[in-house]
Amino acid sequence: MAHEIKIPSVGESISSATIATWNKKDGDGVKEGDQIVTIDTDKVSQDLEAPVEGILHIKAEEGEEVEVGAVIATIEEGQVADSTGSDDSGASEEKSSASEESAASDEGGSGDEDHVRATPVARKIAEEKGIDLADVEGSGAAGRVTKSDVLAASEGGSSKPELSVVESNAGETTSRSAADQGERTTRKKMTPLRRKIANALVSAQQNAALLTTFNECDMSEVMGLRKRIQDSFVAKHGMKLGFMSFFVKAVVEGLKSVPAINAQIDGDEIVQNHYFDIGVAVGTEKGLIVPVIRDCDKKSFAEIEQDIAEYAKKAREGKIKIDDLQGGVFTISNGGIYGSMLSTPILNPPQSGILGMHNIQQRPMAVNGEVVIRPMMYLALSYDHRIVDGKEAVTFLVRVKECIEDPTRLLVGA
Repeated sequence: MAHEIKIPSVGESISSATIATWNKKDGDGVKEGDQIVTIDTDKVSQDLEAPVEGILHIKAEEGEEVEVGAVIATIEEGQVADSTGSDDSGASEEKSSASEESAASDEGGSGDEDHVRATPVARKIAEEKGIDLADVEGSGAAGRVTKSDVLAASEGGSSKPELSVVESNAGETTSRSAADQGERTTRKKMTPLRRKIANALVSAQQNAALLTTFNECDMSEVMGLRKRIQDSFVAKHGMKLGFMSFFVKAVVEGLKSVPAINAQIDGDEIVQNHYFDIGVAVGTEKGLIVPVIRDCDKKSFAEIEQDIAEYAKKAREGKIKIDDLQGGVFTISNGGIYGSMLSTPILNPPQSGILGMHNIQQRPMAVNGEVVIRPMMYLALSYDHRIVDGKEAVTFLVRVKECIEDPTRLLVGA
């Protein structure tokens, strides 16, 4: 029995997904629960698992954009040999037979092309254009010839950067990519997530009256507090106390002091939020995402740190879900972890404010008439001037500064 692997519905606004990576090859045996493919949408990446044990037959190539509900693979149910080869010979023969049937149906033809692995779409295009698949270099799983490979070959190009073999001084043979050979440009399609980020940033610039105000804060007290209680915090909660939980709590206090920033414009109406779900920007290999920490006003520092750690892990593993990214009222972006000294962050629509944290630097400061060296951080608040006035923005930023420079305020609400 063949089980279909379809693109799942991952959100009302998402109608398609792109095949990012096949983690298994066509004809491979898979176990129930194996992660077989990673798909990208304009908001998240998601791994799809094998629902049954059997032989995998791939129907959509890497890089292909497919509609929600489309079948991208099937699994011919049956026992397969495990990685150690401990299953009996019957299972191995079944896998071999299934693989051969897959090859016969997927790679039909005769002559020189009999041994060429190619997708059905690629084979059809090659036949229409009179291209010999044996002459086309495959870029898909296990060297499989894909649609883009055939199209590139029809235009006289190659689906992948050409490699040349050169002799090194030591007599070793090495490969050089197109970039190594001095190619001036390469071209690749934007991922759905990158397209979404690009559109959102342009939309924020066009549809809001953006303004940024700056301040700086002395990190001495927070750093001293973390140093004093870090060991006991780790022993009790199993994680370190970071800076972000302090800023999340400080932002909550700022939003309570200036409700206008905890609001958003919807048409000709102002929607006032009475909850404190704070988004924390996280950089991934595929782009910036903003998972949301819920009810930050009700959570302890440890609970906030736990949420941040869990989101970071899910982001690394590509397991962030749509629900994790929706409903935030304000965003914090920490460019300081990359060494940024100062920036003007862009709003995360439809929110009305975003706080940019930056690098901590030892700087000379005047304190009580004396010059002292203090660990200082620049803060940047970008906001929608249509709903937030300058006075309110400055008041918010000063409140955040007060809470960071005297973190005991966060404990007693002063």
